Amino acid sequence: MDNDEKPRGTLDRRIALLIDADNISHAKIAVMLAELSKYGTANIRRAYGDWAKPALKGWTDKLHDFAIRPIQQFSYSAGKNATDIALVIDAMELLYTQKPDAFCLASSDGDFTPLVMQLKANGHEVYGFGERKTPAPFVNACTTFLYLDSLDDPVQTGAPVEPSEAPPSAPKAKAKPKAAADKPADKSLAQNTKLVTILRGAVEASAREDGWALMSAAGSAAKRQAPIDPRNYGVKNFTALFTATGLFEIVKGKNGQSYVADKRNKDRADRPGG
Repeated sequence: MDNDEKPRGTLDRRIALLIDADNISHAKIAVMLAELSKYGTANIRRAYGDWAKPALKGWTDKLHDFAIRPIQQFSYSAGKNATDIALVIDAMELLYTQKPDAFCLASSDGDFTPLVMQLKANGHEVYGFGERKTPAPFVNACTTFLYLDSLDDPVQTGAPVEPSEAPPSAPKAKAKPKAAADKPADKSLAQNTKLVTILRGAVEASAREDGWALMSAAGSAAKRQAPIDPRNYGVKNFTALFTATGLFEIVKGKNGQSYVADKRNKDRADRPGG
């Protein structure tokens, strides 16, 4: 394992992510995983719904991209939400069998409030994601609840990001400190929306107040979101992968460790403080 990839204080808590696909947009899965990487690894990922319904068609690619297990639940009775019941049953089974360290419920349905309270009563933190319409009892019951519209999409519009689109602050960055500054950016990597989403989410999750993140921490955060191996992208480690996109600043700190920052972050310090 390369030094860039060695975890330092890695949050290795296991989180069970249970998604009510009927109430959560598939477009938000990347930002949810990026946010969860601050607390641990979502190694159990399940999405519940009747996948024969046209309304869930958009979820198909996301399930594959982010290794989410689809749980099929037919609507046995009109007007009844069998999906909710299936999710609750699974949550309680996981509580006593898989025994994750924490749970995350992605839904805007207040009917999950008793489930949250039960999980917390058993000593588990419960993170919640949902829309603004989420009932207050559900929001208040969660250890932490985030409204999805308050989470910034690491790719913003979702369109491919060109290296030339870096903010005005990027040109002032000094070229000398960069480990791979002489190597031109790989345009194909910068246009890989999924990869850019994960890398930016990893930097955001592990960044300090000065806007810089330890490379080892950012690499670990990326791995907590998806099974990323830099070698699959033609580079040997995360330092090279972040550098190759042309979207990040990479410098060596006084302590000899590598740091990374998102070029779009205009509020970042000129250099990491560590």
